[in-house]
Amino acid sequence: MQIPESLIQECRSKLLTQKVDILNRVQDSRKNFVSSEEKRGGDEADQTMAILQEKEALTLHERLRSQLVEIESALARIESGTYGTCEETEETIESERLRAIPWTRLSIEGAEIREAMSKRYAR
Repeated sequence: MQIPESLIQECRSKLLTQKVDILNRVQDSRKNFVSSEEKRGGDEADQTMAILQEKEALTLHERLRSQLVEIESALARIESGTYGTCEETEETIESERLRAIPWTRLSIEGAEIREAMSKRYAR
């Protein structure tokens, strides 16, 4: 089953909007990180709080970077014509799933298969 062009365009639009949002969030977090770097000093409690804030900022930055990679990958799949095909089952991903998670690589069935495999090999 082929994905309708209207759905692909809807998902592309969502992906581009989310990409801009993430890039803005990264820029804001960098500004906050730089301003907190300039405020270094103080007693041990202040330094501990600054280190915790730095760790939190880095964790957020990594999460945003991962999501940006997924969005870029989905946009590349749209360009290559493979968007909406499950990497696990090679079947068409459900329209509702693409609307909810436009960067998804897996259908619901494919996600269940991957989860079962990861549980099996995690032991």
